[in-house]
Amino acid sequence: MASFACEGLDELVNDMRRMGQLNGPVVAEMLDAAAEVVREEWVESAKYHGHIDTGAMVSSIDFPVKGDARALYRDIYPQGNDAKGVSNATKAFILHYGKSSKAGTYWVDEAEMKAGPSAVAACQEIWDRFLQSGSG
Repeated sequence: MASFACEGLDELVNDMRRMGQLNGPVVAEMLDAAAEVVREEWVESAKYHGHIDTGAMVSSIDFPVKGDARALYRDIYPQGNDAKGVSNATKAFILHYGKSSKAGTYWVDEAEMKAGPSAVAACQEIWDRFLQSGSG
C-alpha cells in the first residue's frame, strides 16, 4: 500500500553493516519495535478519520511474521476478513485511495509519515542497548 522511508535510518543501517549485524536477533527486535510503532499509528489514523464502522478492519491491523523471523521486513496491514467475509485489506485500500463515490483520506500515508521518527527512535534505542551490552 504505502512505502515506508524515513531519515536517520541510513546511518543506523551503515553502522550495523560495518559491525556485521545486518541479520540476526537484534535486527528482528528492531523491526518488530518499529513495526509496532507504525501499527499503532495506523490504528490512530484510522480512528481519527472515522474508519471504524464495525471496528473489524482497525482491530485486524497487524504485522504477522511469516516464515523466517529474521526476514528484513515486516508487512503491516489489516489481516483477514470481517464478519461478512469482506477483506479488511480491501476496505483499507478503498478508504485510503477512495472510489468514485467516496474520496480517499490517505490515512495510511499520514500514519506512516507520523510514525517515521518514532520508528527510527525505537530502532536506535534497541541498537544502543545492544552496543552498551558489549555484544557489538
